[in-house]
Amino acid sequence: MNMAQMARMAQQMQTQMARVQAELRETTLEATAGGGAVRVVISGAQELRLIEIDPAAVDPAEVEMLQDLVLAAVNDAIARSKELERERMASVAGGLGLPGLPGIR
Repeated sequence: MNMAQMARMAQQMQTQMARVQAELRETTLEATAGGGAVRVVISGAQELRLIEIDPAAVDPAEVEMLQDLVLAAVNDAIARSKELERERMASVAGGLGLPGLPGIR
């Protein structure tokens, strides 16, 4: 492969990665905890968009449990978002016939 081909492939990959990143910013994922008592919506770019808490889950004597549920839902949403990002970025690298990029499986 010559330098011109490599440069063209790098430019194409950069364009596709920018497109994927824009798509990830617009994609939302949802996670719940406590049987739906806490619902979290996050973007594919790991931006928290919404936290909903069922009023029935709010008990002043159980604040620690509610905090644990929120934490669990947020962490699940982030994990889903990271997996989506890995999948999308891997498809960019694979679509160009390049070996995987560092940090992308």
